[in-house]
Amino acid sequence: MTLKYYVVAACTELAVTNQMYIDLNGEEILLCREDENYFAVSYYCSHEKFTLEGGTIAAGCITCPYHGAEFRLSDGKVTAPPAFEPLNTYPVRVEDDTIAIGINE
Repeated sequence: MTLKYYVVAACTELAVTNQMYIDLNGEEILLCREDENYFAVSYYCSHEKFTLEGGTIAAGCITCPYHGAEFRLSDGKVTAPPAFEPLNTYPVRVEDDTIAIGINE
């Protein structure tokens, strides 16, 4: 498998909501921004498969808006239950005003 990067958004697109749904070759991803850092994680919570979109982002973590599971954005690790399984994470590149996400092909 080869890691390939795809430009998915401009940095300015995440200025208001700090989150964006991305469908990248069938991978459903949540692109997140905290301060000037960008992260890409699975769109769905590993606990009950509800979307993480709309969850609170703070201290490098995202909290599921439905059941409160919390995940570290950098590596997907669970930091608060009820989830036990980590999220998939994807590498992110930021160049000028563009954001690219890497996926294996």
